[in-house]
Amino acid sequence: MSRDISTVAFIGLGVMGYPMAGHLAEAGLTVRVYNRTQSKAEQWCERFDGSHHATPAEAASGADLVLVCVGNDDDVREVTTGPDGVLSTLSQGAILVDHTTASSSLAEELDQACQKQDVGFIDAPVSGGQQGAENGALTIMCGGQEEHFSRARPVLEHYGRAVTLMGGVGAGQLTKMVNQICIAGLVQGLAEGLHFAEQAGLDQERVVEVISQGAAGSWQMENRHATMIRDEYEHGFAVNWMRKDLDICLNQARQLEARLPVTALVDQFYADVQAMGGGRWDTSSLLRRLRERSDRKD
Repeated sequence: MSRDISTVAFIGLGVMGYPMAGHLAEAGLTVRVYNRTQSKAEQWCERFDGSHHATPAEAASGADLVLVCVGNDDDVREVTTGPDGVLSTLSQGAILVDHTTASSSLAEELDQACQKQDVGFIDAPVSGGQQGAENGALTIMCGGQEEHFSRARPVLEHYGRAVTLMGGVGAGQLTKMVNQICIAGLVQGLAEGLHFAEQAGLDQERVVEVISQGAAGSWQMENRHATMIRDEYEHGFAVNWMRKDLDICLNQARQLEARLPVTALVDQFYADVQAMGGGRWDTSSLLRRLRERSDRKD
């Protein structure tokens, strides 16, 4: 059974979910929200046109589409298949979309649970950070059936500039793993380059201005070099969350017999940053790790 999407539920109003749900309200959809900390949901309703609810199940009741954006696999299970989860009230023909960066095995688990209730499922992790969420410019990597994707896509495009079906269920999460693997190496490379320039007495800003025009250029270089040079690390995705994501990548790699030596090494570098008290710093804080280790030798 298929139906038009006019009422949506958004579960999880963190730094990503809060603005994502806001874009849906501003687009004229009926939005029902749930957040573990109720005051955050109340705050959202003061800013946007929508309603907040006491449980995920209550928020999902009557919704055509439910969007989940929470912390990890266990959080997703709690708000979907738990006693007060959305699947306890979601009706036939509705669609569940999980924006959480989670394991591909969880995506398969949720798909099976949804199939039993004639509910569609899409795993749809996002990339672009808080800024991308606020600007409605996220990259959304989806896994699922074409039928469900084509129905959900117009809604996702309210906060996604690139919404792509990568394959069957789980393909979205696997693609996000590739994204995090690539980012880990890029950020470490940028940190080492800036550290080397600093130690060599070069003008780091001028160095970046020159090399960013060539093959070394990247999003990380363009958007993070200035704050890294200033030793400021409150501008992006937290180290704690990156380690959670890299753990997912490394576990999946073991199952696939894929070799990720650089990713494993950078994961340990982030463990060093956590030991420095930087779990909430953004991922570019790899440069501070290098600076502190250099200072110790001095």
